Amino acid sequence: MADLQMETGVLEQLRAAWRRTDALFSLLEDAAWSERPIALRQPLIFYLGHLPAFAWNQLNRGLLDEPSFRSDFDELFEFGIDPLSKEDVPKEPEWPPRHEILAYRDEVRVRLIAAAPQVDALAKSHRIAANRRIYHVVLEHELMHHETLLYMFTQLDESLKDAPVAALAGVDVPTPAMPAKRIAIPAGPATLGAHFDELDFGWDNEFPEQELNVPDFQIDNLPVTNADYMKYVQEGTEPPHNWTRRGSKWFVRGPFSTRPWSEVSDRPVQVSQEQAAAYCAWSGARLPTEAELQRAAYATPEGTHRNWPWGNAPPTSSHGIFDFHVWEAAPVGSRPEGASAWGVHELLGNGWEHTSTLFRPLPGFEAWIASYPGYSADFFDEKHMVVFGASWATGAQLLRRSFRNWFQPGYPFAYSKFRRAWA
Repeated sequence: MADLQMETGVLEQLRAAWRRTDALFSLLEDAAWSERPIALRQPLIFYLGHLPAFAWNQLNRGLLDEPSFRSDFDELFEFGIDPLSKEDVPKEPEWPPRHEILAYRDEVRVRLIAAAPQVDALAKSHRIAANRRIYHVVLEHELMHHETLLYMFTQLDESLKDAPVAALAGVDVPTPAMPAKRIAIPAGPATLGAHFDELDFGWDNEFPEQELNVPDFQIDNLPVTNADYMKYVQEGTEPPHNWTRRGSKWFVRGPFSTRPWSEVSDRPVQVSQEQAAAYCAWSGARLPTEAELQRAAYATPEGTHRNWPWGNAPPTSSHGIFDFHVWEAAPVGSRPEGASAWGVHELLGNGWEHTSTLFRPLPGFEAWIASYPGYSADFFDEKHMVVFGASWATGAQLLRRSFRNWFQPGYPFAYSKFRRAWA
């Protein structure tokens, strides 16, 4: 699939994202489109229409006020769902034929690219048009859905999907001889968010910048592995959602195959935030806060801050497991070049890190994207938790220090990991 880092300029990056979108959808068998592999989500066919509808509703309709050519599709595919229970899931409509959705998608893409001069003409009067930020809204939404689509693919029966050639080979990376240990990090500053004018684009929850003083703490240098978590399961705890037992043997489900547990025992365990917090308590620890992970990742003993955990060099496959360099989580500690200044590994990539921090606005928050005021505000409900970092399926454009993500604490499907912390 296209390496999005190989192209420059937001329009070129958007075209590359579309190629990846199309490649992902091409992995589905015809019978898969009506499936709802995660019961609290829409069926897969919804997302084929949702991505172009979102783009149209944000840019052509939202910013440029263009008349619609398929208003029924604009409305039908406008919003996804984030329910807390099956009772909250809306009644499913009758979905249109796939060829009509594809025609809609293609026309939207043509019109999006053609609208660039109009967007540029509004740059002085609209913040969302300046720096073509509205195109970044469309691009990053597309990239986020690459990952959420794969959460659904993981739950889909293997007969209903094909695997990319790279995924069939598994994760072939060397595992360094790296002992797990606690890292002591002294009290000091951590920076959340960013200044608006310092970024080409950032979502509303990334602003404004806030500096916090973080008390001293200790943190695992490596995430908790499947092998670590097995000890907890053997005491009678419910296993992770993607573990399956067949007789006396355990298996772990990935996006395209189910592997024997022995093959993935050294990978980060994928559990919900609730399960991660319970494991930490069982082992005499706790989950780290968002600010602690920020300090562990980006601060240095000298009191400076880095752009990325490893330094200021742009991210590459040697620094972490992200941007589809591989097709599932890799053994923990597989990218030693990505360690932070404190010696904490894979804080960026190989799985979103669970935290103990509720998803809340930074002081001075403004829902500045007029066409999407609810992007963050709809989730400031005391029911979502911050997750930190990135997974193997997180696009390179989302790897900035200020990016914030969130999930419900009981959601087990995200490509997540966690590590322990102590006061």
